[in-house]
Amino acid sequence: MVKKTQIHAQQQTLPGKESLMQPPAVFIRDGYRGSGKLEGKVALITGADSGIGRSVAIHFAREGADVAVMYLSEDDDARETQRLVEAEGRRCLLIAGDMRDAAFCRASLAQVIEHFGGLNILVNNAGTQQVSNDLAELSDTQWEETFATNMHGMFYLTKAALPHLGEDDAIINTASVNAYIGPDFLVDYSATKGAIISFTRALSNQVVGRGLRVNAVAPGPVWTPLQPATLGAHDPQMLEDFGSETPMGRAAQPWELGPCYVFLASLDASFISGQTLHPNGGVVVNG
Repeated sequence: MVKKTQIHAQQQTLPGKESLMQPPAVFIRDGYRGSGKLEGKVALITGADSGIGRSVAIHFAREGADVAVMYLSEDDDARETQRLVEAEGRRCLLIAGDMRDAAFCRASLAQVIEHFGGLNILVNNAGTQQVSNDLAELSDTQWEETFATNMHGMFYLTKAALPHLGEDDAIINTASVNAYIGPDFLVDYSATKGAIISFTRALSNQVVGRGLRVNAVAPGPVWTPLQPATLGAHDPQMLEDFGSETPMGRAAQPWELGPCYVFLASLDASFISGQTLHPNGGVVVNG
């Protein structure tokens, strides 16, 4: 059994930094052995400067893929992801900017194609959240910005990527257990994650005839900078014993998510599309 990591009250400001997290996150487990599942592939991962995205980038690299990392502004964290990917002997391209901008998404995709010569895997992972306990006090601006970051950017980038993806390629979208349990303090965030589930299913039906697979991952609580920069910023005590409400009694470390994305990106998942994996610590969900 994986030993529980004790997490205590703390806070940061958005977008959050890995270097300030206590305890530090772990991105790949000791002894994880790559087996060439993604050898020669090119992956584009959004929000890969830290957290789940960084774990996915490192796992993909260990499995043989070159990686493009899209991120907002966390240059130090992004350079560390690049260092870790290159330490696996793979190439890593960093692209900084705001995914709420459709033109930026299109330009970023073009940059990936020019740099690597193609694309095989798109991981739409970037996202944000803000605490609001009362819908009447949830501002129009926050609602619009949460959808712009979590959903609109995914649409812009996926639309740009589709002409470059083909048979045996994969799109993987990061949803959340909150799409299914609906915490009352994250209404806008939960709504975007529900939209991602529906987007995944509908897009899969649209492109599955091309041999292109579209799936999602819906994590439970995971120890990433987003938590102290949002939940902790609202109330540091929200992070005291973070994740203890799950049946496993703990939050996940990012290394426990990366292999889910490896599976969905590889031919091990050749008969899976339009589906959602639920690495959530034992939470029972419908869908």
